[in-house]
Amino acid sequence: MTDAAASKPNLGRFGSFGRGVTPQQAREIEALGYGAVWVGGSPPAELEWVEPILEQTTTLQVATGIVNIWTAPAKPVAESFHRIDKAYPGRFLLGLGVGHPEAHSEYRKPYDALVSYLDQLDELGVPADRRVVAALGPRVLTLSAQRSAGAHPYLTTPEHTAQARNLIGPSAFLAPEHKVVLTTDADAARAVGRKALDIYLNLANYLNNWKRLGFTDDDIARPGSDRLVDALVAYGTTDAIAARLTEHLDAGADHVAVQVLTGPDKLVPALAELAGALGLNPA
Repeated sequence: MTDAAASKPNLGRFGSFGRGVTPQQAREIEALGYGAVWVGGSPPAELEWVEPILEQTTTLQVATGIVNIWTAPAKPVAESFHRIDKAYPGRFLLGLGVGHPEAHSEYRKPYDALVSYLDQLDELGVPADRRVVAALGPRVLTLSAQRSAGAHPYLTTPEHTAQARNLIGPSAFLAPEHKVVLTTDADAARAVGRKALDIYLNLANYLNNWKRLGFTDDDIARPGSDRLVDALVAYGTTDAIAARLTEHLDAGADHVAVQVLTGPDKLVPALAELAGALGLNPA
């Protein structure tokens, strides 16, 4: 193993992505063999929910997907990072990003703002190898490899993963997210997928990225074509879902953040159902 590879965050092959998990759920997810829980949305800078999860687990990594640079200032985020890392060294990964121009009235020159934020984190002692950047396009993907451990692309395909790996090189960490519906009913899966995708069908950064991947204006127009939904949402048997998720690893991902589209009370059972097909080793 090279020094660069050794310094990559080690979150295992698969983790769970969601809006949040309870400490008890995190314990159960860890016991199933998943290496991380990713908490989505734009959590506040204090990150007070992280320690209770880490306290109830032993090896599980916790990652943010993502802290929004417009709503969580760098200084309190850095303070939170140091507080967490002191108590649980090497088990927290700070995922950060610029969010969406449509959602923030103060959204100006996002690339420059992201660079400035990373500069502040450097000054505040947050190590580059314990942070990742939400990245879709070539410019931010390149920045993620230069200024952090790597990239956390959201709503992408294995084809994007291959392109990202080629761009950022072998040493950078790459952890795409992929959505899952546990059903073999294609119509039902697409209905659930479309509901989850709807908000993103009006956000320019995702639309532009899908077009770079070869999707047409018709594909990305609401409510989204079957082709688009099928590319972004894995469904079918557990083996079929596992095969789709593994395509990201085959394309160069180090880790896949699996977002099961289900209610909070059904999350752990769904992850349990997938664990065997994913080749995980329960504790």
